[in-house]
Order: sequence, then structure tokens, then C-alpha cells
Amino acid sequence: MAAVPLGFNIDAPRWDQSTFMGRLRHFLNITDPRTVLVPERELDRAQAVVAGCRAGMMPPGSSQEQLLYAKKLYDSAFHPDSGEKMNLIGRMSFQVPGGMALTGCMLQFYRTVPAVVFWQWVNQSFNAIVNYTNRNAASPISLAQIGVAYVTATTTALATAVGLNLYTKRAPPLLARWVPFAAVAAANCVNIPMMRQQEIIHGISVTDEDNNELGHSRRAAVKGIAQVVVSRITMAAPGMIILPIVMERLEKFPFMQRIRVLHAPLQVLLCGGFLLFMVPAACALFPQRCSLALADLEPELRDSIVAKHGDKVPYVYFNKGL
Repeated sequence: MAAVPLGFNIDAPRWDQSTFMGRLRHFLNITDPRTVLVPERELDRAQAVVAGCRAGMMPPGSSQEQLLYAKKLYDSAFHPDSGEKMNLIGRMSFQVPGGMALTGCMLQFYRTVPAVVFWQWVNQSFNAIVNYTNRNAASPISLAQIGVAYVTATTTALATAVGLNLYTKRAPPLLARWVPFAAVAAANCVNIPMMRQQEIIHGISVTDEDNNELGHSRRAAVKGIAQVVVSRITMAAPGMIILPIVMERLEKFPFMQRIRVLHAPLQVLLCGGFLLFMVPAACALFPQRCSLALADLEPELRDSIVAKHGDKVPYVYFNKGL
């Protein structure tokens, strides 16, 4: 092993995370869908390289670009809190291939109740895996709580989708095409808080600027989860709102009526185009390392911090999850 170059920090952000453009470049890097094709052994090797760099050592002959690529693979596949390898389906880098298939099918097969029920169920199953995988890992959740969260979110999505589907039977066709988005948005408002309920009940770890733990805050959890809900709805919105308008107009052309069998693949591909940009853009809306003013914390935690540190800690920091 060789020594890491002086001044090189593998964990230092490559781009300014206090700006949207800096966060966008960061998430374009780690949500790259090509990383889902990387073999497990290469991911494990990247983990070892990152661990070595943190200890001040690196493989002999490694360039800085190779080290940064290892960090990219590590960030795409390993949880930022626990360091454990995430399941493939739950990774943000899988959002484009997984999301484009599900979103395209929801937008295509919206006319009948059985189709709506099936695709909303599949989508909520996918979302449950993503939400569990990207939770704040410092707050464990039981299998029973996972089951309740899954059933509640799925029921919400199905009730919204089926109810609006029946309601829009006599409405303009475009309104019916927007039903899947309404169902997805409603379910996200339930699925994410339910899947991460332990964070709301017990609070999440908050630190000072130097990552020294200060305690656990429920208000920090609420803020982080609310931002994740907004991000997830934003992620889905452009494709699920704009694409129905595009398809509504395209389907009036004679050539589109002759190739109906290709409508679903076309919608899937177009959804992929939206998600390629919207996944990193939505993740970049809010800083990953979220902050909360000391004055906004629970009184008992605020008093504890003031008693120990005086006025030296104006803000606390925490990982909001994805």
C-alpha cells in the first residue's frame, strides 16, 4: 500500500454542497444508472479502497481519478450512515431503470381498475424498498412497522387511484391520465413517514459542525422526512404531468393509432429521459447534510446543548436520508 497524497480527502465533496448546482453535479455522479451494472466484486474493491484512503493508504500506482471513481461506486452502493451495501432495487442509481418501467406502465395502463390496482401495487412495493433502503440507518424499524407502513401506503395509493379513476370517467381524457401522479403523490406523503416512523418517534442523531454527536431530535427527523417527501414528488412530477399531455396529442395522429402496441415501450423510454435528469435534480433540492437552528430544537435538547456548549453551537446537523 502507498500513502495517500498530502491534502487529499476521499470524503471531501468534489463540488460545493451549499449550492444547488454543486449538489446536482454530486447526484449526477452517484445516481449514474450505469453503476447498477458494476459487478459485486468491484463494489467490494471500491469499499476497500475508500476504507484504505480514510486510513491514509491507497493501492500503489492509483491515480486520483481512480480513487474518485472508487468513491463514486461506494457512494452509489453503500449506505452513508451504516456503510452497509444497499440492495440493488433500493439504490438511487436504480431509480432510472426501475422508475421508468413502473412510471411508463402506470401512465399507459390507467383505463381499467384491475390495471390501476396492479401497477399501483407494484409501484408502492418498489417505493417501500427504496424508502427502507434510504432511511436514516441509525433508527431501526421492526418488521411489523415495515408491514404497517407498506399496507398503509399501498392502500392510500389504491384508494386514490381507483377513486379518481372512477371519478374521471366522464371528465376530459387528460384528467384521467393524471390520476397515476395524484396516487403516487398521495402515497409518498404516507409511505415515507410511515417507513421512517422510528425517526419521528425517537428522533435522529444530530451533531455539531465537526460531527460531534449532541443528542437525538424528533424535529430534525420531521424536517428531513418532509424534505424527502417533497423531493420524491418532484422527482415524479415532470414525467407524470408533461408526458400525458405529449401522449394525448401524439395519439391523435394516424401513425400512432397504427402502432398502439408500441405506446407502452415509448412511454417507458420517455419516462427514462425525464428521470435521467429528475432523479439527481430532485435529490439535489435540499442538502444531504441538513441543518436546523438551535432555537428550533426541542426545549430539553436545546437546554442540554446550551448547558454543555454555551452559544458555540448555533446550528445542529443531521443526515436527512434520500
